[in-house]
Amino acid sequence: MLLANPISPDNLLGSSALLVVTVILFAECGLLIGFFLPGDTLLFAAGIAIATGKIHTSLAAFLVLVPIGAVLGNLVGYWIGYRVGPRVFDRPDSRLFRPEYVQRSHEFFARFGSWTILIGRFVPIVRTVATVMAGVGRMRFSVYALYSVIGGVIWADGVLLLGERLGHVKFVQDHKGYVDYAVVVVVVIGLIPAAIHYVQSRRRTPPD
Repeated sequence: MLLANPISPDNLLGSSALLVVTVILFAECGLLIGFFLPGDTLLFAAGIAIATGKIHTSLAAFLVLVPIGAVLGNLVGYWIGYRVGPRVFDRPDSRLFRPEYVQRSHEFFARFGSWTILIGRFVPIVRTVATVMAGVGRMRFSVYALYSVIGGVIWADGVLLLGERLGHVKFVQDHKGYVDYAVVVVVVIGLIPAAIHYVQSRRRTPPD
């Protein structure tokens, strides 16, 4: 039956799975509105779905194109920061983008310097905000681009391969029928922190 498994990744993403994942990573890594997107969990879930045959696009295609999306997102984020300058962070009343995000990323820069672009890849919010801060701070573009490429490949392909390896575990292979639901649950869980923060920010915002 066509509707036997309506929430499988294939039904959710169809043949556009690779495109959807790449676009989401691009937004998370380069656009300030994308900091709440669950890049880590989505990569991990995609790896599992590839291993179990729920996504039919080859792993090789994911390993090549997904890091490209992440790196391009970084370059766009840098350009935004470079062109707009410090005022890009002047959003004290924003319900989603909070000043503490800037402070957190600033602390990473103070501690790790240029390595923040690589290390910050593995830290939600920092991987979005730090790339814009690099542009605001006029980090040398050649250095920024190098760390972006290295970090993009290690992070995107690394998390993807972890999920793919898990997908080959016998227990997972023996319970493929439940993988569809698990993948959806993993992605939803990745959105919970953003949802909680949004609700809290609305409560803190005084009524007009």
